[in-house]
Amino acid sequence: MILDISIPLRFDSPQPNAFSADLASKRSLGDTREGSSVNFEQYRFIPHCNGTHTECVGHITDERISVRDCLVDVIMQAVLVSVTPERFGDDLVLSKRVLSPALETLTYVRVSDTMPTALIVRTLPNDESKVTRVYNSENIPPYFASEAMEYIVECGFRHLLVDLPSIDRLFDEGRLENHRIFWNVEPGSRAVNDNTRINSTVTELIYVPNEIEDGGYLLNLQIAPFESDASPSRPILFRTERGHPCPPV
Repeated sequence: MILDISIPLRFDSPQPNAFSADLASKRSLGDTREGSSVNFEQYRFIPHCNGTHTECVGHITDERISVRDCLVDVIMQAVLVSVTPERFGDDLVLSKRVLSPALETLTYVRVSDTMPTALIVRTLPNDESKVTRVYNSENIPPYFASEAMEYIVECGFRHLLVDLPSIDRLFDEGRLENHRIFWNVEPGSRAVNDNTRINSTVTELIYVPNEIEDGGYLLNLQIAPFESDASPSRPILFRTERGHPCPPV
């Protein structure tokens, strides 16, 4: 069974949005309903803000690094977990305390002797309003605690997919600590190093319907062939019948 966990980008229609960015839009250059021989449109959008997108370490570096070059995995083993963020002051935070039990009690797909390379995180409560939700200073979404991001890296996950507009706090004064932890870039640095996880990716603003159960899947992470640090993407899950316990780390 094929399960699409991307959010369709409907131009000039209700759509998810982050950072109060301009909405994705289109302009008709030709319309068969108006006598044109073809439908011909121009599209404007911001991958990081207007829908499901996959980004690479080039998102935070001076060096222009392309997600097309970084994403080398075609089909990968993945595990989906659902977690309820914890209240921390005025914020909702995804901590290691809520993430690790979810991973340790699940099953994961195993087609070889390796662990899954992709982690998909669904936040609770979960409903279809995420498909058009607007995230801004008045609607701050949950974000990961730094120790939770360190745990994800320790588990060996190279690809992280979340139903949030960012793995960091939406407005964090540009620190992007979790992005740097995930890609192994020094705090405050805008340069890669010998240990940077160059082939790791972060996919944000997915939507995982409730009928898709937690557990192991095969993942096909599809992106447009953009020479850019981010691209609109379409993560596709394939349900399998085979699973094994996910051991604690």
